[in-house]
Amino acid sequence: MNLLKQYGTALWSLLLLVVCLLIWEYGPKALGIPEFVLPSLSKVYLETTRIWDAERLLWHSAITAFEVFVGFVLGSLLGALIGYLLGSSPQLEAVFSPYLLALQIAPKVAFAPLFVMWLGYTMYPKILVAILIVFFPVLINVLSSMRTMDQDLMNLARSFSGTPLQLFLNVQFPSTLPALFSGLRIASTLAVIGVVVGELVGGNMGLGYLLVYFEGQGNTSAVFVVIAALTVIGLVAYYAVVWAEKKVLHYLPSSERAFA
Repeated sequence: MNLLKQYGTALWSLLLLVVCLLIWEYGPKALGIPEFVLPSLSKVYLETTRIWDAERLLWHSAITAFEVFVGFVLGSLLGALIGYLLGSSPQLEAVFSPYLLALQIAPKVAFAPLFVMWLGYTMYPKILVAILIVFFPVLINVLSSMRTMDQDLMNLARSFSGTPLQLFLNVQFPSTLPALFSGLRIASTLAVIGVVVGELVGGNMGLGYLLVYFEGQGNTSAVFVVIAALTVIGLVAYYAVVWAEKKVLHYLPSSERAFA
């Protein structure tokens, strides 16, 4: 019964996709929408085949995917590390919270031109923007989970003369894993946004650069192709985190993993 329900849901999702693609293909023509405003699906497909080799679409996609990966990993590690440090020390949290709050409030995209001025038209400004955007969801989730830690469990561990490192490895870290993965799911999609913003501001390679290039040409079909490529990268990043979460938190019910 569960298997039938699962396949039934997948079939309904597939049917919805087919309907949306048919509307995309025939809707603009039926409504008289010009192709430069909303091209048909077939036009976008033909443009994909053209720019695959002509504009090195795969190469630019690989550059963006690499920047997303590096920015996501470094930003997540930094956010988790600082989250655990601040969560373990209320004094440190009181000292650093005003500065972290100010950095969180500041628009992250506003830093992109500054990073380009500092580091030039390389991939480093894009990675830095991604790190900055990824950092806060992971930090906030970890810190919130540390604040709500079961103190009875902590006191029990201390009663067995557990060292701070033992407390962290055996109590705090395992208890905060669901919240950490919740932050990682959010961060995986935000990393794509951060990289694209950096490429839009000062890029000479990557999908963000192609967006600016095709926008300058007025090539709407190619812009849709780039958007689709970015969506694929975001989906791969998101489901990679979901896969890792299932492997690490296999002992939790799926509902607890999804909404922890």
